[in-house]
Amino acid sequence: MRQKIRFIINPISGVGKKGKLPSLIDQYLDKNLFEHEICFSQYRFHAKELAKEAAENGFHIVCAVGGDGSVHEVGTALIGSTTKLAIIPTGSGNGLARHLNIPLNMRDAIECINKNESISMDTVMVNDKSFLGVGGYGFDALIAEKFDQHNRRGLRAYIYLILREFFKYNPINVSIDLDGKVKSLPVFLCTIANSSQFGNGFTISPKSDVTDGKLELYLMKPFKVWHLPSLLFKILRKKADKTRFSEVISFSNAKIKLSQKLAHYDGEPIDVRDELNVRVVPASLNIVVGKTNS
Repeated sequence: MRQKIRFIINPISGVGKKGKLPSLIDQYLDKNLFEHEICFSQYRFHAKELAKEAAENGFHIVCAVGGDGSVHEVGTALIGSTTKLAIIPTGSGNGLARHLNIPLNMRDAIECINKNESISMDTVMVNDKSFLGVGGYGFDALIAEKFDQHNRRGLRAYIYLILREFFKYNPINVSIDLDGKVKSLPVFLCTIANSSQFGNGFTISPKSDVTDGKLELYLMKPFKVWHLPSLLFKILRKKADKTRFSEVISFSNAKIKLSQKLAHYDGEPIDVRDELNVRVVPASLNIVVGKTNS
């Protein structure tokens, strides 16, 4: 019996050439294994609706075609269901796809779906909101908001915004309660990591594992401008946890209080309450992965 798969394409995300994707799917998807349909999302959160509908109608796999925002919409709709998430990454960062070694080339990503190797990954619940890979409340949240408003996509847009906003940014104050032990401090980054990176190779939590039943809280304390090049170098070299400004704490449950209510979940900007209850939800999402995922 062939498995049913729905491809949900975000026609405006990222920098990928999605116009040719339907013909690539028709050419390279294994028709002996799958019967498929293609849907195009038409507005924000439409992909979430299409994914939820597919899960309710017995689809075996829903494939998000787009960037981390598309993966977030589709993936969070499938949490707790038996329907698998697959990814064809065509976005600007593709953080979760990179962590799971899903190919960035569209044809190779389709071949990855044909192999249908999957895991049950953990997800994150913050108050009543879920996310899959990385969420944050510091400078990364500001950049996510500015990127969402920006008229260009891609790595160059990220770099432009980072350089533009860095000199104007004031660290936020956080208070973190881990099993009754409270830590209060100003931070440049306060990041919850289930997977390892923001995207584009910016690896913020090198040891994060989406199947270990734990999360990492990555804190970067305020630093001077002349430290920025070395910090970026270490992040790109997967050594963000090795700087003297960094602290990484593994946890399953935490309470966080914020002086600023701006956040991002999987790169999607969101307004949050100033008190957060954060917990891992173990093995709650089935996802198709690359051959050598870490």
